[in-house]
Amino acid sequence: MDDIYLEISRSSSRKRGLIIWYSMFFAYFIVEFVWTSRLNEHDDLSTVVLWSVTLVLSLWSSCVFFRLDAGPPRDLPLRFNRARQRIYAYNFKYRWWNPFKRWRVLPVAYDWSQVRGERWKKRGATAQGALVIKWGVVLSVVKPGTNEVVDRFPLSTMGADEFAWAYICTYMQQGPEALPPPGTPRDHNNVPWYNLALRLAPKVKWPAEMDRESRTSP
Repeated sequence: MDDIYLEISRSSSRKRGLIIWYSMFFAYFIVEFVWTSRLNEHDDLSTVVLWSVTLVLSLWSSCVFFRLDAGPPRDLPLRFNRARQRIYAYNFKYRWWNPFKRWRVLPVAYDWSQVRGERWKKRGATAQGALVIKWGVVLSVVKPGTNEVVDRFPLSTMGADEFAWAYICTYMQQGPEALPPPGTPRDHNNVPWYNLALRLAPKVKWPAEMDRESRTSP
């Protein structure tokens, strides 16, 4: 944070680095299953179909889990440029059910006056009947002069929530002097050596023109 812009970090998942190990163990069990339940000439058609469907679905699931953990960039930063009164988001688009489709980064920029903060909370239940509560804050972008939402993307999930939004609003409206200093800046691409998913994930690389604009005054 300085007089020109504030940058915050966003994680695509709070469990980043765990799912990839699950996918690899899952793949191992698939291989073990194939080896121990090999088909032979005495198996009927229903057995062959069931075996084939199980194999395909298992392999697909393993690929989905692996891609969900290692596919997104190492971070999804947001930049709030006070000098330009603009917000820049390093967003990532994907289809979780299709690990073979090209997933890509789609950075966007909007005027600060178009941005609204929306807090959400969701209650649900697991298959075992346990209550699960999720919450977060999304940033909604509206057409100028209207309340019609044209884009939405997360600010935080299960994190600082409205406190992070209050910090951002104070910065954009009053400047860094009105705030306690943030933590030590860090490189988004500097990830722990033991986190395999982050080590395999693409590095954060803003488009050159947007990178310059988002960090400078008009």
